[in-house]
Amino acid sequence: MSLIQISGLKGGYGGEDIVKGIEVNLDKGDFAVIIGPNGAGKSTFLKMVAGLVGYHTGTIQMDGQTLASGDARALSAAGIGFVPQEFNVFASMTVRENLEIGCYAQPRQTKRRIEEQLVRFPLLANRMRVQARTLSGGQRQTLALAVALMMSPSVLLLDEPSAGLSPVAATAMFETVKQLTQEGITVLMVEQNALSALAIADRGLVFVMGEKVRDASAAQLTHDPETRRLFLGG
Repeated sequence: MSLIQISGLKGGYGGEDIVKGIEVNLDKGDFAVIIGPNGAGKSTFLKMVAGLVGYHTGTIQMDGQTLASGDARALSAAGIGFVPQEFNVFASMTVRENLEIGCYAQPRQTKRRIEEQLVRFPLLANRMRVQARTLSGGQRQTLALAVALMMSPSVLLLDEPSAGLSPVAATAMFETVKQLTQEGITVLMVEQNALSALAIADRGLVFVMGEKVRDASAAQLTHDPETRRLFLGG
């Protein structure tokens, strides 16, 4: 049985289905990237899996347990972490305060979890007392990732983690995400920088108009002429 089984999700906003019956199954340590044109439902799909957007059809199961639609707290407790593209840290709070909020549901674990993140992300260690607003784009994205990891998720959802980053910072971010999968964390990532993402991912999913139209190894998608023409810039 897969670690997470997402079956036939349908839903969206205002009664309109943005996501139209998508299915995705992921095992422990899998790294899948979702690509596709703007408006394909990629980010909405991630928000459904994170519990931030409800769905009226389909199921999400973790280790065989069916999770409730639109219940972000329950999904987080089940082991699903989410890093949104925007507003992913509290800018007026310090780095330490952001990390503490990330462990709000397990306060007794806060000290140990912060220590774990500082080992994983040493660049945060000498910035613990500064406000998140003072961080560079790459540092802020690192903090957002560390906050999501404070609950020790088994599945990590990332929405455009390279958005707004310099090429150097984006490369560093992708390398960090790859390392997380090597630690056994399952990653499902939406990314516009498709070629770079496919270069490090195991699988590629192509979404078009709310449907999954391709699901193949990252290498297959990278070298497929039609996929390259339509979604990878030729």
